[in-house]
Amino acid sequence: MKGFISPQLHPFTKILLLLGFMVGGICVGMFVALLGLNLFFGLSVADISQITVNPQAFPNGRAAMVFYQLATHFFMFTAAPLVFIALAEPSVKRYLFAKKNYVGLLLLSALLALVIMPANSWLINWNAKMVLPEALAGFELWAKEKEETLAELTKFLTRFDTLGQMLVGLVAFALVPAIGEELVFRGVLQKNLARLLKNHHVAIWLTAFIFGAIHVQFYGFFPRMLLGGLFGYLYFWSKNLWVPIAAHFMNNGFTVFMLYLQQQNLIKANVESTDSLPWHLGLVSLVMSLLLLFYLKKRYENTPENCPETAAS
Repeated sequence: MKGFISPQLHPFTKILLLLGFMVGGICVGMFVALLGLNLFFGLSVADISQITVNPQAFPNGRAAMVFYQLATHFFMFTAAPLVFIALAEPSVKRYLFAKKNYVGLLLLSALLALVIMPANSWLINWNAKMVLPEALAGFELWAKEKEETLAELTKFLTRFDTLGQMLVGLVAFALVPAIGEELVFRGVLQKNLARLLKNHHVAIWLTAFIFGAIHVQFYGFFPRMLLGGLFGYLYFWSKNLWVPIAAHFMNNGFTVFMLYLQQQNLIKANVESTDSLPWHLGLVSLVMSLLLLFYLKKRYENTPENCPETAAS
């Protein structure tokens, strides 16, 4: 099936095809999720339609929703794009991993996601407290209601009573999203936007904009966009998808782990707070992040390629 979709297709056509594959993926994912919820949780079709709206009303609602999210996210963001790339490119490996993966640089890239957190807290605080013009009052009301609804659902799903639940949370809310979202946004979308727009900076930030917007949380949009830009540059420099995946996983996984520690009363920090950290911590974080970015850029640019790239990035 290699080459079933021509690699020479216009990049915009490839983006549209990717969306088509993802629609097919979510359909398959929902079928698998519904089947699994019926077999493993004993939920009827009527129960399933209710549990996705109000999982708190069911005794096994949390586990069922985690399973539902895992299945739908995996097939939409991981399986479908991988099938698309396998059909459109001569080699999935050469397309996504054009340069060698160095463990030291990979770990430093993941560490960058932690180092930048105090500085990013300034942006988180600013975004959370934004007041929109009167003309956008309707949008502001909708955005705040959406934020509260998603925050309540997230808080419910990330309540970890045991170490095992936390480990499942790391897979469901950190590992699977990191792989799938980086595959879609950096692996396919960013590459094809770069080919289309002939400017990798514009492609990186446009992809980051879409990455932030797709989460449908306006009061967390700008911090996510910043992270999307960070992941985008890491991929552009490294030309190895494991690098942004590692950084993405570290960002999500650290939050999941800290939530668990907080819920077990092992730390006092409020992980879900949108308050900015003290200015001196943010300043140190910003300086260290810029230095680490500069170092990684230089190192990745001097990293030899495994093979010729199959698509410009």
